[in-house]
Amino acid sequence: MKAVVYKGPFEVAVEEVENPTIQHPNDVIVKVTSTAICGSDLHMYEGRTAAEPGITFGHENMGTIAEVGPGVTGLKEGDRVVMPFNVACGFCTNCVEGFTGYCLTVNPGFPGGAYGYVAMGPWKGGQAEYLRVPYADFNCLKLPPGKEHENDFILLADIFPTGYHGCELAQVRPGESVTVYGAGPVGLMAAYSALLRGARKVFVVDRVAERLQKAEEIGAVPINFAEGDPVEQIHAQTEGMGTDKGVDAVGYQAAAGGGTDREEPATVLNSLIRTVRATGMLGVPGLYVPSDPGAPDEQSKQGMLLVAVGKLFEKGLRMGTGQCNVKRYNRFLRDMIIEGRAKPSFVVSHELPLDQAPSAYDKFDKRIEGYTKVVLHP
Repeated sequence: MKAVVYKGPFEVAVEEVENPTIQHPNDVIVKVTSTAICGSDLHMYEGRTAAEPGITFGHENMGTIAEVGPGVTGLKEGDRVVMPFNVACGFCTNCVEGFTGYCLTVNPGFPGGAYGYVAMGPWKGGQAEYLRVPYADFNCLKLPPGKEHENDFILLADIFPTGYHGCELAQVRPGESVTVYGAGPVGLMAAYSALLRGARKVFVVDRVAERLQKAEEIGAVPINFAEGDPVEQIHAQTEGMGTDKGVDAVGYQAAAGGGTDREEPATVLNSLIRTVRATGMLGVPGLYVPSDPGAPDEQSKQGMLLVAVGKLFEKGLRMGTGQCNVKRYNRFLRDMIIEGRAKPSFVVSHELPLDQAPSAYDKFDKRIEGYTKVVLHP
Protein backbone atom coordinates (compact mmCIF):
# COMPACT_ATOMS: atom_id res chain seq x y z
CA MET A 1 0.00 0.00 0.00
CA LYS A 2 0.98 3.66 -0.30
CA ALA A 3 1.91 5.61 2.83
CA VAL A 4 3.56 8.91 3.85
CA VAL A 5 7.02 8.06 5.16
CA TYR A 6 9.38 10.39 7.03
CA LYS A 7 12.77 10.58 5.29
CA GLY A 8 14.50 13.27 7.32
CA PRO A 9 14.12 16.95 8.26
CA PHE A 10 11.77 18.71 5.83
CA GLU A 11 11.32 15.60 3.70
CA VAL A 12 8.51 13.07 3.43
CA ALA A 13 7.73 10.72 0.55
CA VAL A 14 4.80 8.59 -0.52
CA GLU A 15 6.17 5.06 -0.71
CA GLU A 16 5.01 1.46 -0.97
CA VAL A 17 5.00 -0.20 2.46
CA GLU A 18 3.61 -3.47 3.78
CA ASN A 19 -0.14 -3.69 4.32
CA PRO A 20 -1.19 -3.95 7.97
CA THR A 21 -2.55 -7.28 9.19
CA ILE A 22 -4.66 -8.51 12.09
CA GLN A 23 -2.17 -9.23 14.90
CA HIS A 24 -4.56 -9.60 17.82
CA PRO A 25 -8.18 -10.80 18.05
CA ASN A 26 -9.29 -7.28 19.04
CA ASP A 27 -7.76 -5.60 15.96
CA VAL A 28 -9.52 -4.23 12.92
CA ILE A 29 -8.08 -3.04 9.62
CA VAL A 30 -9.52 0.27 8.41
CA LYS A 31 -9.51 1.35 4.78
CA VAL A 32 -8.63 5.02 5.21
CA THR A 33 -10.90 7.52 3.46
CA SER A 34 -9.59 10.69 5.12
CA THR A 35 -6.44 11.48 7.09
CA ALA A 36 -5.30 14.94 8.13
CA ILE A 37 -1.93 16.64 8.51
CA CYS A 38 -1.56 18.03 12.03
CA GLY A 39 0.58 20.86 13.33
CA SER A 40 2.11 18.25 15.64
CA ASP A 41 3.31 16.37 12.56
CA LEU A 42 5.34 19.44 11.65
CA HIS A 43 7.46 19.06 14.79
CA MET A 44 8.69 15.72 13.43
CA TYR A 45 8.81 16.98 9.83
CA GLU A 46 11.11 19.84 10.86
CA GLY A 47 13.47 17.54 12.75
CA ARG A 48 12.48 18.98 16.12
CA THR A 49 11.96 15.56 17.72
CA ALA A 50 13.85 12.29 18.02
CA ALA A 51 11.89 10.82 15.09
CA GLU A 52 13.95 8.45 12.95
CA PRO A 53 13.51 8.11 9.19
CA GLY A 54 11.01 5.42 8.26
CA ILE A 55 8.09 6.46 10.46
CA THR A 56 4.72 6.34 8.73
CA PHE A 57 3.00 9.59 9.71
CA GLY A 58 -0.66 10.18 10.47
CA HIS A 59 -2.60 10.26 13.75
CA GLU A 60 -5.84 11.83 12.46
CA ASN A 61 -7.63 8.99 10.70
CA MET A 62 -11.05 7.78 9.61
CA GLY A 63 -12.43 5.29 7.13
CA THR A 64 -14.41 2.08 6.75
CA ILE A 65 -13.61 -1.26 8.35
CA ALA A 66 -12.13 -3.69 5.86
CA GLU A 67 -11.29 -6.61 8.18
CA VAL A 68 -12.37 -7.57 11.69
CA GLY A 69 -10.47 -9.65 14.24
CA PRO A 70 -12.27 -12.61 15.81
CA GLY A 71 -12.40 -10.97 19.24
CA VAL A 72 -14.18 -7.79 18.08
CA THR A 73 -17.83 -7.72 19.13
CA GLY A 74 -19.25 -4.26 18.35
CA LEU A 75 -17.94 -3.60 14.86
CA LYS A 76 -18.35 -5.19 11.45
CA GLU A 77 -16.91 -4.87 7.96
CA GLY A 78 -18.17 -1.73 6.23
CA ASP A 79 -18.70 0.29 9.40
CA ARG A 80 -17.62 3.92 9.04
CA VAL A 81 -15.39 4.93 11.95
CA VAL A 82 -13.05 7.64 13.21
CA MET A 83 -10.26 6.92 15.68
CA PRO A 84 -8.90 9.15 18.46
CA PHE A 85 -5.25 9.94 17.91
CA ASN A 86 -4.74 8.35 21.33
CA VAL A 87 -4.24 4.59 21.13
CA ALA A 88 -5.73 3.25 24.36
CA CYS A 89 -6.58 -0.11 25.90
CA GLY A 90 -9.74 0.89 27.78
CA PHE A 91 -8.97 -1.12 30.93
CA CYS A 92 -5.84 0.28 32.63
CA THR A 93 -6.12 2.63 35.61
CA ASN A 94 -5.82 5.79 33.53
CA CYS A 95 -8.23 4.65 30.81
CA VAL A 96 -10.85 3.64 33.39
CA GLU A 97 -10.56 7.12 34.91
CA GLY A 98 -11.01 8.74 31.49
CA PHE A 99 -7.36 9.63 30.85
CA THR A 100 -7.09 7.73 27.58
CA GLY A 101 -4.27 10.01 26.43
CA TYR A 102 -2.14 8.45 29.18
CA CYS A 103 -2.88 4.75 28.66
CA LEU A 104 -0.47 2.54 30.60
CA THR A 105 -0.80 -0.49 28.33
CA VAL A 106 -0.14 0.50 24.72
CA ASN A 107 3.35 1.97 25.11
CA PRO A 108 5.20 0.18 27.94
CA GLY A 109 7.32 2.50 30.04
CA PHE A 110 5.57 5.64 28.83
CA PRO A 111 2.06 6.94 29.64
CA GLY A 112 0.25 7.30 26.32
CA GLY A 113 0.30 6.05 22.76
CA ALA A 114 -0.58 7.44 19.35
CA TYR A 115 -0.58 6.46 15.70
CA GLY A 116 2.46 7.46 13.67
CA TYR A 117 4.21 9.57 16.29
CA VAL A 118 7.69 9.47 17.78
CA ALA A 119 7.98 7.88 21.25
CA MET A 120 4.26 7.05 21.26
CA GLY A 121 4.54 3.32 20.71
CA PRO A 122 4.80 0.92 17.77
CA TRP A 123 1.60 2.03 16.07
CA LYS A 124 1.87 2.84 12.36
CA GLY A 125 0.33 6.07 11.12
CA GLY A 126 -2.75 6.40 8.97
CA GLN A 127 -1.51 8.71 6.22
CA ALA A 128 -1.79 5.54 4.22
CA GLU A 129 -4.32 3.42 2.43
CA TYR A 130 -4.94 1.09 5.39
CA LEU A 131 -4.51 1.28 9.18
CA ARG A 132 -4.41 -1.34 11.91
CA VAL A 133 -6.49 -0.29 14.93
CA PRO A 134 -5.88 -2.20 18.20
CA TYR A 135 -8.50 -2.58 20.97
CA ALA A 136 -10.90 -1.67 18.21
CA ASP A 137 -14.16 -1.90 20.15
CA PHE A 138 -12.79 0.81 22.45
CA ASN A 139 -10.88 2.95 19.95
CA CYS A 140 -13.32 3.15 17.02
CA LEU A 141 -16.13 5.68 17.12
CA LYS A 142 -18.95 4.69 14.80
CA LEU A 143 -20.25 7.26 12.33
CA PRO A 144 -23.38 7.37 10.15
CA PRO A 145 -22.81 5.49 6.89
CA GLY A 146 -22.17 7.34 3.65
CA LYS A 147 -20.00 10.37 2.95
CA GLU A 148 -21.87 13.16 4.72
CA HIS A 149 -19.86 15.35 7.12
CA GLU A 150 -16.57 13.72 6.05
CA ASN A 151 -14.51 16.87 6.70
CA ASP A 152 -16.27 17.44 10.01
CA PHE A 153 -15.87 13.90 11.29
CA ILE A 154 -12.15 13.65 10.46
CA LEU A 155 -11.56 16.53 12.88
CA LEU A 156 -12.93 14.33 15.71
CA ALA A 157 -9.65 12.41 15.60
CA ASP A 158 -7.74 15.28 17.17
CA ILE A 159 -8.18 18.99 16.67
CA PHE A 160 -11.87 19.49 17.50
CA PRO A 161 -11.63 17.54 20.78
CA THR A 162 -8.22 19.11 21.48
CA GLY A 163 -9.57 22.64 21.05
CA TYR A 164 -12.50 21.73 23.27
CA HIS A 165 -10.06 20.20 25.77
CA GLY A 166 -8.24 23.54 25.99
CA CYS A 167 -11.50 25.16 27.05
CA GLU A 168 -12.20 22.32 29.47
CA LEU A 169 -8.76 22.74 31.06
CA ALA A 170 -9.52 26.46 31.49
CA GLN A 171 -13.09 25.65 32.63
CA VAL A 172 -14.63 28.14 30.21
CA ARG A 173 -18.18 28.98 31.30
CA PRO A 174 -21.08 30.81 29.65
CA GLY A 175 -20.71 34.59 29.75
CA GLU A 176 -16.94 34.61 30.19
CA SER A 177 -14.26 36.24 28.05
CA VAL A 178 -11.46 34.12 26.64
CA THR A 179 -8.12 34.71 24.93
CA VAL A 180 -6.77 32.03 22.60
CA TYR A 181 -3.15 32.30 21.54
CA GLY A 182 -2.67 30.74 18.13
CA ALA A 183 -5.05 30.71 15.15
CA GLY A 184 -3.84 27.46 13.68
CA PRO A 185 -6.31 24.58 13.51
CA VAL A 186 -6.29 23.84 17.26
CA GLY A 187 -6.49 27.52 18.15
CA LEU A 188 -9.46 28.03 15.83
CA MET A 189 -11.10 24.95 17.34
CA ALA A 190 -10.47 26.30 20.83
CA ALA A 191 -12.06 29.64 19.91
CA TYR A 192 -14.97 27.84 18.25
CA SER A 193 -15.39 25.60 21.30
CA ALA A 194 -15.35 28.61 23.63
CA LEU A 195 -18.18 30.12 21.62
CA LEU A 196 -20.07 26.81 21.66
CA ARG A 197 -19.70 26.81 25.45
CA GLY A 198 -21.28 30.27 25.64
CA ALA A 199 -18.32 32.63 25.94
CA ARG A 200 -19.42 36.22 25.42
CA LYS A 201 -16.17 37.40 23.81
CA VAL A 202 -13.21 35.48 22.42
CA PHE A 203 -9.91 37.07 21.36
CA VAL A 204 -7.63 35.11 19.01
CA VAL A 205 -3.95 36.10 18.76
CA ASP A 206 -1.85 35.34 15.67
CA ARG A 207 -0.13 37.16 12.83
CA VAL A 208 -1.19 35.11 9.78
CA ALA A 209 -3.87 37.13 7.99
CA GLU A 210 -5.83 34.17 6.60
CA ARG A 211 -6.04 32.55 10.02
CA LEU A 212 -7.12 35.74 11.75
CA GLN A 213 -9.78 36.18 9.08
CA LYS A 214 -11.17 32.71 9.86
CA ALA A 215 -11.27 33.64 13.53
CA GLU A 216 -13.24 36.76 12.74
CA GLU A 217 -15.64 34.80 10.53
CA ILE A 218 -16.71 32.60 13.46
CA GLY A 219 -17.30 35.61 15.70
CA ALA A 220 -13.97 35.97 17.49
CA VAL A 221 -11.96 39.19 17.79
CA PRO A 222 -8.67 38.93 15.86
CA ILE A 223 -5.51 40.29 17.50
CA ASN A 224 -2.45 40.61 15.26
CA PHE A 225 0.66 40.47 17.45
CA ALA A 226 2.74 41.85 14.58
CA GLU A 227 0.94 45.17 15.12
CA GLY A 228 1.83 45.52 18.79
CA ASP A 229 1.90 43.80 22.17
CA PRO A 230 -1.17 41.49 22.17
CA VAL A 231 -1.58 41.83 25.93
CA GLU A 232 -1.86 45.59 25.65
CA GLN A 233 -4.29 45.26 22.73
CA ILE A 234 -6.54 42.94 24.75
CA HIS A 235 -6.33 45.00 27.94
CA ALA A 236 -7.37 48.05 25.93
CA GLN A 237 -10.55 46.21 24.95
CA THR A 238 -11.29 44.82 28.42
CA GLU A 239 -11.00 48.00 30.52
CA GLY A 240 -7.55 46.92 31.65
CA MET A 241 -8.84 43.76 33.32
CA GLY A 242 -7.81 41.10 30.81
CA THR A 243 -9.95 38.08 30.02
CA ASP A 244 -11.45 35.55 32.42
CA LYS A 245 -9.77 32.58 30.80
CA GLY A 246 -6.92 31.83 28.38
CA VAL A 247 -5.86 28.98 26.09
CA ASP A 248 -2.36 28.28 24.74
CA ALA A 249 -2.81 26.60 21.35
CA VAL A 250 0.77 27.32 20.21
CA GLY A 251 3.22 25.43 22.41
CA TYR A 252 6.98 25.50 22.46
CA GLN A 253 7.65 26.66 18.89
CA ALA A 254 6.31 30.14 19.56
CA ALA A 255 7.59 33.23 17.77
CA ALA A 256 8.90 36.08 19.88
CA GLY A 257 7.09 38.78 17.88
CA GLY A 258 8.33 42.30 17.47
CA GLY A 259 8.98 41.85 13.78
CA THR A 260 11.22 38.80 14.22
CA ASP A 261 10.84 35.08 13.59
CA ARG A 262 13.11 34.26 16.51
CA GLU A 263 11.66 31.53 18.69
CA GLU A 264 10.95 32.14 22.35
CA PRO A 265 9.48 28.92 23.80
CA ALA A 266 7.88 30.46 26.89
CA THR A 267 6.48 33.59 25.28
CA VAL A 268 2.88 32.38 24.98
CA LEU A 269 2.76 31.11 28.56
CA ASN A 270 4.13 34.41 29.82
CA SER A 271 1.76 36.40 27.63
CA LEU A 272 -1.21 34.41 28.96
CA ILE A 273 -0.11 35.07 32.53
CA ARG A 274 -0.19 38.78 31.73
CA THR A 275 -3.41 38.58 29.71
CA VAL A 276 -5.72 36.69 32.06
CA ARG A 277 -7.21 38.52 35.02
CA ALA A 278 -6.31 37.66 38.60
CA THR A 279 -7.88 34.34 39.75
CA GLY A 280 -8.51 33.31 36.13
CA MET A 281 -7.58 29.99 34.56
CA LEU A 282 -5.27 28.86 31.77
CA GLY A 283 -5.71 25.82 29.54
CA VAL A 284 -2.57 24.59 27.81
CA PRO A 285 -3.18 21.96 25.10
CA GLY A 286 -0.31 23.44 23.06
CA LEU A 287 2.58 21.00 22.84
CA TYR A 288 5.60 21.25 25.15
CA VAL A 289 8.33 18.61 25.06
CA PRO A 290 10.94 17.38 27.56
CA SER A 291 13.70 17.81 24.99
CA ASP A 292 14.00 19.91 21.83
CA PRO A 293 17.19 19.59 19.77
CA GLY A 294 16.33 22.72 17.78
CA ALA A 295 15.62 25.01 20.73
CA PRO A 296 17.19 28.49 20.83
CA ASP A 297 19.00 27.99 24.16
CA GLU A 298 20.44 25.20 26.31
CA GLN A 299 17.68 25.31 28.93
CA SER A 300 14.93 25.02 26.34
CA LYS A 301 16.73 22.10 24.70
CA GLN A 302 16.12 20.24 27.95
CA GLY A 303 12.49 21.32 28.21
CA MET A 304 13.15 23.91 30.92
CA LEU A 305 11.55 27.27 30.20
CA LEU A 306 11.72 30.65 31.91
CA VAL A 307 8.10 31.06 32.95
CA ALA A 308 6.88 33.90 35.21
CA VAL A 309 5.83 31.61 38.05
CA GLY A 310 5.98 34.50 40.53
CA LYS A 311 3.37 36.47 38.59
CA LEU A 312 1.30 33.29 38.10
CA PHE A 313 1.25 32.85 41.89
CA GLU A 314 0.72 36.53 42.62
CA LYS A 315 -2.39 36.62 40.43
CA GLY A 316 -3.77 33.38 41.85
CA LEU A 317 -3.98 31.85 38.39
CA ARG A 318 -4.70 28.16 37.88
CA MET A 319 -3.40 26.17 34.93
CA GLY A 320 -4.34 22.85 33.33
CA THR A 321 -2.02 21.14 30.86
CA GLY A 322 -1.63 18.02 28.80
CA GLN A 323 -2.69 16.31 25.62
CA CYS A 324 -6.34 15.67 24.94
CA ASN A 325 -8.15 12.54 26.12
CA VAL A 326 -10.17 12.41 22.90
CA LYS A 327 -12.72 9.82 24.03
CA ARG A 328 -13.97 12.20 26.72
CA TYR A 329 -15.35 14.46 24.01
CA ASN A 330 -15.61 12.75 20.62
CA ARG A 331 -19.00 11.11 21.08
CA PHE A 332 -20.96 14.22 22.04
CA LEU A 333 -19.01 16.36 19.56
CA ARG A 334 -19.95 13.83 16.86
CA ASP A 335 -23.60 14.16 17.86
CA MET A 336 -23.38 17.96 17.72
CA ILE A 337 -22.12 17.65 14.15
CA ILE A 338 -24.92 15.25 13.21
CA GLU A 339 -27.56 17.56 14.68
CA GLY A 340 -26.14 20.62 12.91
CA ARG A 341 -25.01 22.33 16.11
CA ALA A 342 -21.32 22.26 15.14
CA LYS A 343 -19.50 22.42 11.81
CA PRO A 344 -15.76 22.39 12.54
CA SER A 345 -14.83 21.81 8.89
CA PHE A 346 -14.61 25.57 8.38
CA VAL A 347 -10.89 25.15 9.19
CA VAL A 348 -10.26 22.76 6.29
CA SER A 349 -8.39 24.70 3.63
CA HIS A 350 -7.31 21.92 1.25
CA GLU A 351 -8.40 18.43 0.26
CA LEU A 352 -5.73 16.55 -1.67
CA PRO A 353 -4.89 13.04 -2.81
CA LEU A 354 -2.32 11.17 -0.75
CA ASP A 355 0.27 11.50 -3.51
CA GLN A 356 0.41 15.25 -2.93
CA ALA A 357 1.42 14.90 0.73
CA PRO A 358 5.06 16.06 0.23
CA SER A 359 3.92 19.34 -1.34
CA ALA A 360 1.21 19.77 1.30
CA TYR A 361 3.72 19.35 4.13
CA ASP A 362 6.02 21.92 2.57
CA LYS A 363 3.29 24.53 2.11
CA PHE A 364 1.66 23.91 5.48
CA ASP A 365 5.02 24.23 7.21
CA LYS A 366 5.67 27.55 5.44
CA ARG A 367 2.14 28.84 6.18
CA ILE A 368 1.68 29.82 2.54
CA GLU A 369 -1.15 29.75 0.00
CA GLY A 370 -3.77 29.67 2.74
CA TYR A 371 -2.72 26.26 4.08
CA THR A 372 -4.53 25.93 7.40
CA LYS A 373 -5.78 22.35 7.60
CA VAL A 374 -5.07 19.71 4.97
CA VAL A 375 -7.15 16.57 4.54
CA LEU A 376 -5.61 13.79 2.46
CA HIS A 377 -7.72 11.20 0.67
CA PRO A 378 -5.85 7.94 -0.08
